[in-house]
This record gives sequence, C-alpha cells and structure tokens, in this order.
Amino acid sequence: MTDETSHLRSDARENRDRVLQAARELFGARGLDVTMRDVARHAGVGPATLYRRFPTRQHLVDAAFDDELELCRNIVLEGAAHPDPWRGLRSVVERTVELNARNQGFVDALVAAGQVSDRLARHRAELLHAMAGLSLRAKAAGRLRPDFVVDDLLLVLLAARGLGGDDPAERLGAARRFAALALDSFRASATNERLPEPARVVGAVLRAAV
Repeated sequence: MTDETSHLRSDARENRDRVLQAARELFGARGLDVTMRDVARHAGVGPATLYRRFPTRQHLVDAAFDDELELCRNIVLEGAAHPDPWRGLRSVVERTVELNARNQGFVDALVAAGQVSDRLARHRAELLHAMAGLSLRAKAAGRLRPDFVVDDLLLVLLAARGLGGDDPAERLGAARRFAALALDSFRASATNERLPEPARVVGAVLRAAV
C-alpha cells in the first residue's frame, strides 16, 4: 500500500466518523426531522461524500443508532429476565424513558411506522415479544393491571418525546418524573378504573418481522 493510498483511506475513515458524529448529535437533539443535507453541513462534508458513505437515509439511521439499539436491547432483555417481573418492568420503563430523554431520535427510529431496515425490524420484534412475556408475568404476579397492553409502553415513549426543553438535565428530570407517574398508573390496584380500548400500535411491527 502506497502512502497516498493509505492517506486516502484514512481520509475516508475520518469523513465517515465525522458524518456519524454529526448524525448522532443532530438526531439526538432534534429527532429524525433532520435532512441528509443538514447532516452533511454539520459534518463539514459535501453531500456527495455523505451519500458515498451512506447511500440512503436508512443506512445512516442504522449506523448512527447502533450503540443505542444494543443498549435498548440489553435494557429490555435484562428486565424481562428479572426474577421479580414488576421490578423488571419498572427497570425497563425507567431506563427506556431516560434513553428517550437523552436521545430523542433513537425512540423516533424505534417506533417509526412504515419501512425500516430488516435489522431494526428484527430487533423491534424481539424486544416487543420480550415485553409481552414480561407483562404477562407481572399480571400473573398481581402487580400489573390486567388491562395493560404492550402498546401502552410505546404510548409512554411517544408521550415522553416532548418532555422538557433544550436543557439535557431538565429533560432527564422530567423523564424520570414522567416514568414514575406512568408506573403508578400501570400498577394493579383495587381502585383501577377500566381503560378505553387500547391503541394497537404494536401489531404491525410484530407482523412485519414474522
């Protein structure tokens, strides 16, 4: 390998890293309402360089949220494996709502309707199935209200999307309080009032990965 070739490859790696860092910063702060041109501008590269590294928006989204996807997977699977199903559910709700506050774009990608990559679709289905099993265990233990459905957790994440302002600490504090309120509403109690029919936002995700 010549010095020139090595230099070109090093430049390519640096450009890719800059694009990914820019995408993570913009998606995390503003959600997915960010254009590819915004990312290129923030990274200090031209659109051609961006598209050479990431041919489609979905390629960029997948790469930008790779770490968050693995973290979310660990959160859900650890919660689902907890011997106390209520404590497991509580851990999932608290940690995913905090993840939402720290990175608004990730939850947008996780619950996005329509076409997503095969990898994201498989991960979503795995996590939703794990949550369904955990909720059944929590109901059987008498800790989770019987009319809870997994869709309710997605509603919590969607509702938490707009918590707080531009200040990260403010968003995190609001997220923790919101998670506590949500968990209180999920807890089984003799005073629970019957809920309206659930909004079925999970079914299409599960069917898409079968």
